[in-house]
Amino acid sequence: MKKSIIAAIGIMLIGVNGFTAQEVTLDKIYSGKYYPKGIEGIASLRNGEEYAVIDQNGIAKYSYKDQKNEGYIVQGSFEDYTLSDDETKILLLTDKQPIYRYSFYGKFEVKDLKTGKTTALNNGNYVQEPAFSPDGSKVAFIADNNIFYQNLSDGSIVQITNDGAKNKILNGLADWVYEEEFGHARQYEWDKSGNEIVFVKSDESNVPEMTIPSYKNYLYPKEFKYKYPKAGENNSVVSLFVYHLDSKSIQPIDLSSYENYYIPKIFRTNKANNIVVATSNRHQNKVDLISINTNNASSKKLFSETDKAWIETDNLTLEFLNDNSMLWTSERDGYRHLYWYMPDGKLKKQVTKGKWEITDYYGYNPNTNNVYVQTTQNGSINRVIAKINIKNGKSEIISESKGINNASFSQNFKYFINTHSNANTPPVYELKTDNGKTIKVLENNERLLERTKEDLFVTKEFFTIKNNAGEDMNAWILKPKNFDPHKKYPLFIYQYSGPGSQQVNNSWDSWNGPWFNLLVQKGYIVACVDGRGTGFKGAKYKKATYLNLGKYEIEDQIAAAKWFGQQPYIDDNRIGIFGWSFGGYMSCLAMTKGADVFKMGIAVAPVTNWRFYDSIYTERFLRTPQENPQGYDTNSPTSYANLMKGKFLLIHGTADDNVHFENSMVFEEALIQNKKQFQFMAYPDKNHGIYGGYTRHHLYEKMTDFILNNL
Repeated sequence: MKKSIIAAIGIMLIGVNGFTAQEVTLDKIYSGKYYPKGIEGIASLRNGEEYAVIDQNGIAKYSYKDQKNEGYIVQGSFEDYTLSDDETKILLLTDKQPIYRYSFYGKFEVKDLKTGKTTALNNGNYVQEPAFSPDGSKVAFIADNNIFYQNLSDGSIVQITNDGAKNKILNGLADWVYEEEFGHARQYEWDKSGNEIVFVKSDESNVPEMTIPSYKNYLYPKEFKYKYPKAGENNSVVSLFVYHLDSKSIQPIDLSSYENYYIPKIFRTNKANNIVVATSNRHQNKVDLISINTNNASSKKLFSETDKAWIETDNLTLEFLNDNSMLWTSERDGYRHLYWYMPDGKLKKQVTKGKWEITDYYGYNPNTNNVYVQTTQNGSINRVIAKINIKNGKSEIISESKGINNASFSQNFKYFINTHSNANTPPVYELKTDNGKTIKVLENNERLLERTKEDLFVTKEFFTIKNNAGEDMNAWILKPKNFDPHKKYPLFIYQYSGPGSQQVNNSWDSWNGPWFNLLVQKGYIVACVDGRGTGFKGAKYKKATYLNLGKYEIEDQIAAAKWFGQQPYIDDNRIGIFGWSFGGYMSCLAMTKGADVFKMGIAVAPVTNWRFYDSIYTERFLRTPQENPQGYDTNSPTSYANLMKGKFLLIHGTADDNVHFENSMVFEEALIQNKKQFQFMAYPDKNHGIYGGYTRHHLYEKMTDFILNNL
């Protein structure tokens, strides 16, 4: 379960004409009228003076310095591309068939940019996770759970493994739970020499199998089966191997001296015949960094990272400098900061300090000793781009000071494309120098801003509310255009509340923002509060929910609702709540444990007992059900079904591979047996995102009508 489920769902765009101005409608929202323009496929080229983007004609090349269009690297229609390290070849994705969150089957071709020769990868058949060798002479890939590589000189294909089997053995490819919770699908890496490939073998033979029915227009429903380890159940048994290209032999790597339950990530280093792997215990509160000699498969532990609660194993950052010393991010002092380790694993120094966090890492410039990072130096709801000298700690902010900034740097770090938005301004793309000076605005989304003004979008206001522990909770509010402080308004609270997440930030909201404005135009106040467990305010605030997932989160939402109810402009008899995924879980708790406060609730795709959710995510925060049964059952809304009051709408997709339909079925049965009336909507054959065709429009129309009729 990632930190923001809804934000990952795309909206299909079609032409926009003939709408009535000065009101937001669902038709306008789902036509894409309020969706910002972007720049697709930005990648710096090797010389640091040029960058590539995808446009309607192909992959175009531009100069950073003068923004001159220097023609096309390759022309045609492509979904994605990867350049070889020496930029003599390009890997082009021509057809894509999604599988899970990150994985997909793809058809690829490799074009030699010197000769113009094009080679179909795997004879034009679908593959997964292709990757160039360091010298660009080969491409490794996965097919049928086995690893192969293709020689680009003659097109010959070499099969590395032979035991891959569906729902049994995966070579170099993440299983479902690794992909979902560690955030990537590829489980192999070339070493720098290009003579060896280190890969993970996952044996999921003993992982329990999940079955999902598929209805469509079948006379008899079909079944989709896949391995899904729920909390406390068997996970894939993982092992590590090195393949030697010269001898065509596979050698096991012994991890028995280290934490080896999980292998979350493999890193290529700057040293020939060397790979570093991160391994973890099941609790994910200890991570070992292990250096592998790929010549002989020997290993050595560099250092260990430990935590009393958990380590974000889905967000491990490790950068190797030219001398193979390492930059590593850690929360060990209470905030996520950068640490500098020597090549032998000894800590050299803590690079950054303060009551702020590093939220993204962009790279290191050896000529200046500067690292380029995204941080919360200007407050937890903002993100700035900073350059920080790792030797003297000097920091300089080189982006806008408020709002959310993201960056794509040139390889020489002389330039970067800065994407900036705030709550009331859609994304602006600017080309900047490394001192923050703007060279050119590439896209300002002015037309979108005009549309939002024409349709009377309101200004989002930020503030804080105290929880019962006396801590400040970040919050935002949207009030009607003609807001009257002497009038009583119904309140609609949106939240997600999952560990490390953030919904209260100073960014443009393309996904739910227009819908919230629609509700505001209907006479509602819409608000959001990030309580304990949410991120970017330090480890103490985020990890306060450890072993008690759901307890403090719902207490803080109840406290926030009560605070709002005490304001003279809120009708405390008309407070509703909405959430998706973890947020849906919270909505279920709000309508049971918080039923005296919340009069209406909508839960989309909710977890209703963490026993039903996957091992890696759930155990990171709760440990196993065998170790912590109370942490699971005490905070399950099913345990409080007898307390349900008010108007409740439960929604779920029947083909949800992430939060299974089972969650809503079990909660629904508990409500039925407690004689509770509610509404339920199932979306046939829809996954966790509930989209496709007219589905998303239908879903939001359903929720809008429910709000208008019940709050």
